[in-house]
Amino acid sequence: MNKLLFMLILGVFANAVVAEETDKRQILKLSEPQREHVLQEMRALLSGTQSILDALAKDDMAAVAQQARLLGMTMAHKAEDHLKGALPQEFMKLGMTVHQDFDQIAADAESMKDSKHSLSQLSASMTKCVACHASYQIRTQH
Repeated sequence: MNKLLFMLILGVFANAVVAEETDKRQILKLSEPQREHVLQEMRALLSGTQSILDALAKDDMAAVAQQARLLGMTMAHKAEDHLKGALPQEFMKLGMTVHQDFDQIAADAESMKDSKHSLSQLSASMTKCVACHASYQIRTQH
């Protein structure tokens, strides 16, 4: 039993080391408050995206516009000064384009009222989220 437990623990640590060595994404070294701010924003984007998908499934274009607008540039301007200079320009630019995308989704949802168009826009914006998560990882500074 003890041998089995030892092997299990050893396997977990070995996997953690291998995973860390193979992760080639750029490390963003942030303080704990900076990390929490970025993660809260990402969670809000994910939750808002789910709300947009729910509204699209109901063909409720007013709700699509309302939810998308919450994720637009007004959300981006809530970024605190403590993030300036801590994140690479490429990361910041990509994030800003996502917020701009949501403003466009909101405007088009109101004017065009075309759920397929909004879904296509959302899909295109989500490719930026995928690209960002494939490129960066957040680590806290010690």
